[in-house]
Amino acid sequence: MQHAQYLAYNPGITPKEGGLPGLNVLKDVISSINLFGIVAAVGALAVSAVVWAWGHHSGGHQAEASGKKGTVIAAGCALLLGAANGIVAFFSAMGTEIQ
Repeated sequence: MQHAQYLAYNPGITPKEGGLPGLNVLKDVISSINLFGIVAAVGALAVSAVVWAWGHHSGGHQAEASGKKGTVIAAGCALLLGAANGIVAFFSAMGTEIQ
């Protein structure tokens, strides 16, 4: 009974590299998806900046506001995509400290 209670609190599972076949392929796929997202964020940033400038110079306040919002969102997306490894590593390390 006490052994079952111990397993409920600490199953003793830790991440282990090389445990499953295809891990390198999965890493390559995720890296490619991340790169695709960064390229898309660059495109979104460029389009949003053009809409912002066009709205500003044409007096279209709605277009200007939409361009500003798109620019901030695209920049935030690029920030999160670029920091994805660090964010996950940080919270994973924090998770190992939970008792």
